[in-house]
This record gives sequence, C-alpha cells and structure tokens, in this order.
Amino acid sequence: MDLGLPDGSGIEMIRAARQAWPDCAVMVATLFGDEERVFASLEAGASGYLLKDALASGMVAEIRSLHAGGSPISPLIARRLLRHFQPPAAPRPVPDIELSAREQQVLERITRGYSVAEIAESLQVSPWTVQTYVRRVYEKLDVHSKAAAVNAAHRLGLLDKGGQA
Repeated sequence: MDLGLPDGSGIEMIRAARQAWPDCAVMVATLFGDEERVFASLEAGASGYLLKDALASGMVAEIRSLHAGGSPISPLIARRLLRHFQPPAAPRPVPDIELSAREQQVLERITRGYSVAEIAESLQVSPWTVQTYVRRVYEKLDVHSKAAAVNAAHRLGLLDKGGQA
C-alpha cells in the first residue's frame, strides 16, 4: 500500500483491507517516513513499513518476508520506532562550579562586554589582578576565551548568582 494515493487515504485503505480480510498482511511502501504516518499506518493494521528507497530486488525479498509472517520495516523507520519507546535521556548533570564573590563580579562584567581596564576601574583593583581573576574563572569553567566563558556562564546558570555587579 502506498500512502500517497491520488484518490484517497492509504491509511484508510489499510484499515478497510484489514476489516475485509483480517488475515491479509498489508505492507506500506511509501516515500513518507514521518512519525505521524508511520504510527497511523501501524495502528490501522499495517504489518510492515518500507520506504521506497529500497531496490526492486530488495522489495521482492521484503514481500516474501511479509508472506512468510515477517514484518519488514526500513531501518530508518525501525530506529524512529525504537526511539519513540525509549525513555527520554536524562539531562546531563550540571557541574557545581563555585566562584568566589570577586570571580563572580569579574564574570558578570565579562558577560557585559567590559574590558580588563574597565573591570579593574569598576572594582578598584589593578588590571593584573583582574587578569588573575579572569584566568581563575577560565580554569573553573574549562574555557579559553571570553566568548566561551559567556556561553558557559549562561549554560550553567552562573549569572546573577552573586548579586549585583
């Protein structure tokens, strides 16, 4: 059964064929591999689901498999079905990163685009001290650039933890 029929629904045809001939094995051979059509076809009674990218010789073998009681399913469709029934992946644990109050202040200013000189002036410390804090923040976040530090800070929820900057 092809799902893309010009004069009707292939899914309705599967349902009708299964009602008229309960022992009839219906296999879908179509271009459509989306979950909605796959599940609707299987719920309607399809015994197999192949995408039309199979070679003609492969299709003959799949029809023979269906006739012998098998349920031919394209590997891509099988993967989608398996994924559907697997539990969702557990979220990756967020590392617990402890920044000192000063490191937090420096990180917040980095995310706002302040230069080292501007951070030093606002915190009333030397630029070398700021560089030390920046280096410590980079080490704790396991990054090597301001852009990576900003990205990691957002991803890890580190901004606005330490109060106002």
